[in-house]
Amino acid sequence: MENQGASVVISHHILDGKQQEYEKWLHEIVPLTKHSKGFIDWQIIRPIPDLTYVYTIIIRFDTIENLRNWMESDHRKKLIEKANPLFRKNDNYKIKSGLDFLFENENETKVPVRWKQFLVTWSAIYPLSLLIPLLLLPFLRLLKIPANHYSDGLFISGCIVFMMVFAVMPNYTRLIRKWLFK
Repeated sequence: MENQGASVVISHHILDGKQQEYEKWLHEIVPLTKHSKGFIDWQIIRPIPDLTYVYTIIIRFDTIENLRNWMESDHRKKLIEKANPLFRKNDNYKIKSGLDFLFENENETKVPVRWKQFLVTWSAIYPLSLLIPLLLLPFLRLLKIPANHYSDGLFISGCIVFMMVFAVMPNYTRLIRKWLFK
């Protein structure tokens, strides 16, 4: 069977004024995470300064087993204990395989079948992959950022992923919920 990988989405609600301490803590835990067996990549979505206090960390591993091993490891537990005084709420995370977290629904306990996930994701990414470059590239040139295939790709893919995770998928899945979870 094809290996689907696994993701964990971690939310840390940080106490007001503790963001710098949390950032220092991140510098401690990130290298340990990167050197864990099966680690693929991670992304930190930082809060908006003076407006929000939630850090969202998305970590991907090659298998659910390797991800669980890291999440339940003694190293991570000790570092979470060290960071607990910085948290407004306890360490909160959800482990999902593949892109399941994009299809989460508060009213559903199951995730849609993979072929529906594929169709929905593809139908959302395709228009974004056409629209985002049309809007973003002229803006980058206006900012005097020179045309470069790699940096343009970095900005375009970052915008597409941001739009998918925070705007498109939550609304799109709500719109097609009946078909998706049928």
